[in-house]
Amino acid sequence: MNKEQELLRKKSPVQIKNKKAAFEYFLVETYTAGIVLTGTEIKSIRLGKASLVDTYCTIINGELWVKGMSVSPYFYGSFANHEMRRDRKLLLNKREIRRLADATKQPGFTIIPILVFIDDKGRAKMDIALARGKKLYDKRQTLKEKEDRREMDRAKKVY
Repeated sequence: MNKEQELLRKKSPVQIKNKKAAFEYFLVETYTAGIVLTGTEIKSIRLGKASLVDTYCTIINGELWVKGMSVSPYFYGSFANHEMRRDRKLLLNKREIRRLADATKQPGFTIIPILVFIDDKGRAKMDIALARGKKLYDKRQTLKEKEDRREMDRAKKVY
């Protein structure tokens, strides 16, 4: 990911994060994928009414799908409002999907969504990561490092 893409993500008005992803998994590789949305889903996402809690990605018939993503129904929507939890297709190159499929065949690896954001052209994008699950002692180490960083920041602010 280059610096320009990172700046665009930081400027995005909508950033829906999967906060537990970095705690539960080691993030090996990250990709940015487009999301196929229907009807009023984009309006709900632009309002920030989506959640990545308990979501994961699977590869079915050479296509990447996100499962368990929750997008709240649009408040001003009519009878044609979208379903809250449905499988949504992600758009990646075939080469990237093949690379992810090969990697997930190895034990301990999975594909998880990290972030949903709106790009500069107004389209919803999702950052996904090839991830390896952490053991309990790894999670403890992560908490310890986070606590140490907080202590160091506090010490800097005092002086």
